[in-house]
Amino acid sequence: MPILRLDNVSLAYGYLPLLSHVELQVDLGERLCVVGRNGAGKTTLFRVITGSATADEGEIWLADNLRVAHLEQEVPPDTEQTIFEVVAAGIGDLGSLLTRYHSLVQDAAGIQQRQSLDEMARLQARIESLGGWNVNQKVETVLTRLSLPEDLRLSDCSGGTRRQVMLARALVSDPDILLLDEPTNHLDINAITWLEKYLQTYRGALMFITHDRMFVRRLATRIVELDRGKLLSFPGDFDAYRRKKDELLEIEERAHAKFNKQLAEEEAWIRRGVKARRTRNEGRVKALRLMRREKAERLAAQEKARFGIDSGALSGKLVVDVRGVSFSFGKNFIIRDLSTRILRGDRVGIIGPNGSGKSTLLRLVLGELQPERGDVVLGTQLQVAYFDQHRRTLDPNKTVRENISDSDYVSVRGRSRHVIGYLKDFLFPAARVDSAVKALSGGERNRLLLAKIFTQSANMMVLDEPTNDLDVDTLELLEELLAAYEGTLLLVSHDRTFLDNVVTSTLVFEGEGTFREYAGGYEDWERYQKQIPAANSGAQRGAGAKAAAPASTIGTAEKRRRLSYKEQCELDELPARIEALEAEQAELHAKMADGNFYRQSSEQIAAAVERLDALKQELELHYERWQSLESIAGQVAVD
Repeated sequence: MPILRLDNVSLAYGYLPLLSHVELQVDLGERLCVVGRNGAGKTTLFRVITGSATADEGEIWLADNLRVAHLEQEVPPDTEQTIFEVVAAGIGDLGSLLTRYHSLVQDAAGIQQRQSLDEMARLQARIESLGGWNVNQKVETVLTRLSLPEDLRLSDCSGGTRRQVMLARALVSDPDILLLDEPTNHLDINAITWLEKYLQTYRGALMFITHDRMFVRRLATRIVELDRGKLLSFPGDFDAYRRKKDELLEIEERAHAKFNKQLAEEEAWIRRGVKARRTRNEGRVKALRLMRREKAERLAAQEKARFGIDSGALSGKLVVDVRGVSFSFGKNFIIRDLSTRILRGDRVGIIGPNGSGKSTLLRLVLGELQPERGDVVLGTQLQVAYFDQHRRTLDPNKTVRENISDSDYVSVRGRSRHVIGYLKDFLFPAARVDSAVKALSGGERNRLLLAKIFTQSANMMVLDEPTNDLDVDTLELLEELLAAYEGTLLLVSHDRTFLDNVVTSTLVFEGEGTFREYAGGYEDWERYQKQIPAANSGAQRGAGAKAAAPASTIGTAEKRRRLSYKEQCELDELPARIEALEAEQAELHAKMADGNFYRQSSEQIAAAVERLDALKQELELHYERWQSLESIAGQVAVD
């Protein structure tokens, strides 16, 4: 059943047509991925659908009473509201009720006041009548899965966290159509995989923009490409789209070649002189003019990025030797007793949740931080290029050109090149090279930083989240270059496909400061996690060895994944314990929904509210423990 339709919609900014007479129909239950180059107009398309941008012509039809939720790329502004309040606001009036109730529950002192108790009674009854407790549970589940602290004020959050808050708000609003613009930005792999599972069961229509190819493959039922102002629809999955797109590009190239040949013949004919001006040839002259106009107006496909990597002179065979390194902030271990060796030519990926210490590990390897215990020994003849995810090596107040070179020329791979020509390889037009870096988009800044580090000769590359905001074509080019790179690579990324295509081994964060090494990329590690390790208690720990099991601690893997007798008993008892707590929680909710509940003394009411809060916290701990034990036992974690 169609819920959205665009008929002959056009929109241009200046001379650039972002949408040119586009047609699109979206049915309930579809999951559409909108693809296209950076700047093609994908975000503008979403804004036209929501009405925040007005089309120059055409009609946008939405089904009656259609609820639309939109996650935008822009970071939301400061507000003194808490994360819970911002997310709950996504569900309208009910969200306001839940927010007020949440505030009263958190205010342990205020709950003793009769006025607060009366208000709680009214809120309880109203929320109960609207079926709000299920919605409240949904809000709390989304916040937990995205690791968002519900009582933190949005003004105290980083830009990445604010984006996650707005994603949570869009998810809980339960719209008929959900528009997500780069939803995986700032999410770690655990949050991305949870989001995939959540959206696979979403009953409304989904339209999303992303550069995460695995995310597209696991979700999209149709690909819609925005190319030079036109929308092309490709039913099926992402790989089918890529095959069909290649076929269409070949057809277009042959058609252009035929057109250009015919135009050249007509231009040669017109230059022969008087015969072309005779009356009987006026039709041919008119046709030629039309061909000239068509060629002038034809929008060529956007250029692709072109760049290369200079791997420099060979380093020593041993590149990095990490010997029993530990590092902590206060009492929290970031890295605990890590030992590994990186040899020349190794390509090592680092996987872990946000805040787990991946960037800290890179800084220890680079010598920017000193370990509290252990040693990091670097090999000989190292030339290191470092891609910093925070782009600290870019000066935001300087221009694009000034960040690359102090002169008009730059030395690249042993030869001198003009800065403008070099930057063109990274998709910066001549008119853009004198723009200040602070005016660039996230994707443009990433391309500029790549351009800067690729001017260096480097036999070791350290890349911290290089894929953010890059379009698929640029990502694939970077993959090809890194796959052919003859130096050593250390890579942090949440892009699972990128990891699979580039790295040969992975260091994976496994909690409490522990990193373990596995052979292969993300899918190899994921496959290993689903298997129950074979008994191998006699295997010895080998630092830096590459194997199918964890290379650094094969001997402890079996022990780590086999439940003890006590843990097995705990796992067996947890479902009944959780069921009892949930029953007590439901009983308390029912009592508090009864108007007579608030005729008790304030002490009795406060005790019940405190018990309800304690039950919630106890259940969360039990859920986490249950999931942890099941994961250790090699079972499928329960969402």
